[in-house]
Amino acid sequence: MAWFDGGRPIKVDGGIRARTQRGSIGSTWWSRRFIDILERICDKGRLSRGRAYARQGQVLSIDLSAGEVRAAVQGSRPDPYEIVIRIDVYDESRWATLEEAIAAQAVYRAKLLAGEMPVEIEELFAAMGVDLFPRDLDMDCSCPDWGFPCKHLSAVLYLLAESFDDDPFLVLAWRGRTREQLLGSLAGEAAEELQVEDVPFADRLADFYAPGATAHRPERRPAAAAPDLLLRVFPPPADLARVLGPAYRRLG
Repeated sequence: MAWFDGGRPIKVDGGIRARTQRGSIGSTWWSRRFIDILERICDKGRLSRGRAYARQGQVLSIDLSAGEVRAAVQGSRPDPYEIVIRIDVYDESRWATLEEAIAAQAVYRAKLLAGEMPVEIEELFAAMGVDLFPRDLDMDCSCPDWGFPCKHLSAVLYLLAESFDDDPFLVLAWRGRTREQLLGSLAGEAAEELQVEDVPFADRLADFYAPGATAHRPERRPAAAAPDLLLRVFPPPADLARVLGPAYRRLG
């Protein structure tokens, strides 16, 4: 029977400590979505002990790259335990299709360019036949604990969720697309939509004042004024208005 690592952990100075010391960990919808998946597939007791480890600062380091998270956690033994968590990475062809679908939705694109994860993006991934958040996690810890996930893995998973709070693009980077790659692609799509043909000013000058240049505007016709309007606005003295009126009307 494997030895169970149930001793008191060695206290760590300068470890990564969860910001949330009470209640649920995760403040954004995307971090909570990740934790909801964990709490559905993982043992609740071990997750609870993992939260305690995360809040005590027992995690020494977390490094995320495409498809993999590596971490070190200080347990009760002198040497820290090594953690590896793996998920599937999407290839360039798949990401090109996903980016095209995201770029087609102006609201999604605008939110991502503003640094926010639109809630609808999970449905967009599902419609493309892939998952944004992992359903299955390939996880390993060098500790002798027989439970799965062990408290060391659980601590890393909770701190990973908090890192998603800080930077939602880590969710996508884990799937193989960095913030720079995604935003560069979306910005390029937006620039193409706004691109207009550049015509030199000298070429425009030749017909700038040509007739019909403002043909899109409705023709403005002067309103017809009454022939004797001037007499009514500036009436002449004495009986001149009576004498001049018929003449102005004939001229009109």
